[in-house]
Amino acid sequence: MTGARDDYLLDLSASRRGYALNKMCLSFKEERNRQRFSADEAAYCDEFGLSPEQKKAILDRDWTGMLELGGSIFYTYKLAMLDGKSMQHLGGVFTGMTAEEFAAALRSGGRNFG
Repeated sequence: MTGARDDYLLDLSASRRGYALNKMCLSFKEERNRQRFSADEAAYCDEFGLSPEQKKAILDRDWTGMLELGGSIFYTYKLAMLDGKSMQHLGGVFTGMTAEEFAAALRSGGRNFG
């Protein structure tokens, strides 16, 4: 499922498809939920009724796959923060760059990421 793209549209259909995934990631705003997830990631995914593909994307940290499965970057970033990943890291993943290359592209004012 991985690959560099820049056209992840979170429309109504994708939002419905990603509801459980996004709801789970939103739950990470509470410390106790972050701790529960960290203790048993698979079981925590099961509590939210993720599809098998969504669960695999979460457990594998397949950031692109999460978006393809209806994840919103605003919610999946909460998971990335648990892993100590920056928004620049995710931007790099989504554009096929390293975090440093992505940050440099941003600093240069670029909207040309690839």
